[in-house]
Amino acid sequence: MASKKETPRQKMIGMMYLVLTALLALNVSKDILNAFSVVNDSVLLTNESFEQKRVGVYSDFEKNYSLNQIEVGPFWSKAKEAMQLSAKMVGYIENLRDELISETEQVPLDSVRKIPLLKLKKRDDYTSPTNFLIGGQEDGSKGRARELKNKIIEYRDNMLNLIDQKYRDQIKLGLETEGDFFDATGQKQSWEFHYFYDIPLAADIPILNKFISEVNNAELEVVNSLLYAISADDFKYDRIDAKVLPRSNYLFAGDQYEAEVIVAAYDTSHSPNVYLMRGVDSLPVSRKSEATLISSPDGRINFKFPTNYAGIEKYAGFVSVVNSSGNENTYHFNSEYFVAKPSLTVSATNMNVLYIGVNNPLSISVSGIPGENIYPTISCGTLKQNTGKSGWTAMVPVDCKQATIEVSVKMNGNIKRMGSETFRVKKLPDPVPCIASKKDGFISRESLISAGTIIPRMPDDFEFDYSFQIISFKMTMQRGFNVYHYYSQGSKLTEEMVKQIRNTNRGQSIIFEDIVARGPDGSDRILSPLIITIN
Repeated sequence: MASKKETPRQKMIGMMYLVLTALLALNVSKDILNAFSVVNDSVLLTNESFEQKRVGVYSDFEKNYSLNQIEVGPFWSKAKEAMQLSAKMVGYIENLRDELISETEQVPLDSVRKIPLLKLKKRDDYTSPTNFLIGGQEDGSKGRARELKNKIIEYRDNMLNLIDQKYRDQIKLGLETEGDFFDATGQKQSWEFHYFYDIPLAADIPILNKFISEVNNAELEVVNSLLYAISADDFKYDRIDAKVLPRSNYLFAGDQYEAEVIVAAYDTSHSPNVYLMRGVDSLPVSRKSEATLISSPDGRINFKFPTNYAGIEKYAGFVSVVNSSGNENTYHFNSEYFVAKPSLTVSATNMNVLYIGVNNPLSISVSGIPGENIYPTISCGTLKQNTGKSGWTAMVPVDCKQATIEVSVKMNGNIKRMGSETFRVKKLPDPVPCIASKKDGFISRESLISAGTIIPRMPDDFEFDYSFQIISFKMTMQRGFNVYHYYSQGSKLTEEMVKQIRNTNRGQSIIFEDIVARGPDGSDRILSPLIITIN
């Protein structure tokens, strides 16, 4: 017999066959023929036991399929194919057995299953079974035994093809047709002769039923292997925790807090490896050497990032886990977070002013929201974001008395209104005319002539950097009882004005008046007079 390693069930079936061959070596008496019936009953009982186990295995398989059709589906399809192949093979052997009985007993085929083995009249017949199963050729190639052998080989191959290549060495199907077979004298035999040459009908029947047992065993081996393969690559965990995954930890009044609760399982005795890279949207396995490796002894991975710069930070990576089969599985992830600078806002409500016709610088921010997700609007005028997204600029027209800026933000794909701020609208204050850094008081003739230009300066308590331009002015001087006027179409002293200043006396006053200044909004204003005295 074949010398491959066998399962306990196969060993039991082999022992039954040894009993049969031992009985055949003896003189086949009536008692021995009756013993074949006992052996056959035992084989049939074994087949019934196989049937109960088959029902249980397929029931477990179907339950797994109902719980997870996507994962279990391919294995369940193969299990059903194994069922069909085995049913077809069992049907073939049963039909061959019935034909053998019908041919030997010379009874109709449809009645043979009603006759118990002990009731068969030709139980001791060698000739008819040998002719039926072996035929006229010495190698048995013309008998039904050769056909049975080819069917068994085809069945084995089809069943093994249902199993993944890496698990086939673990399967013990039995039904061996290749190998060394010997008779009682030690002479080598073919498989057909070993099992069916000069064997009485009473022994052929349990032998064929024994092949049915091996088919049932093969079916169970394959189906159990398929059932095992469903979870063979699954990871084993020894700890389960509930985890809350909030959609956002930063909320505004009126928002709803949203979170997802999941069950997380992990193995405290084995930690996966996490490969992480910052500033990327994805991390392929091919860039594994460039990534940072993070691991932990208790199965939980924690990592920290320094936040040196404000703005959106992205990161990506993958988790590498070795499953129970020794294969590495990778699970990719990516995410992003926003870094905001600490902010403090202290404002005087009475100073909320926008000036007409000029660029009013504004800082608009919402804590926890990146600048690109902030959308402000203004009720009158225009509002534009500065180049480089460093603040905003508001421009209000002359007919605007009050301007309201309303701010909305984009959060989780939705636009949310955050609130508004109302500003008073005023025209710019008049600048103060100065010359040689003087807006009044005493000045030397040399300093006055050296300066030579009237400069409009914004009041000292005005913090905005807006500039006016002097368009024209008049210089008035008195000599004796006469008053003289000199005019300039610009901001500079004319040559005549310089000549007159050189001829002034100490203590003489000079008045610069009708000073016209043009503002950044394009409008002209008459400034207050500038009165100085020559010292």
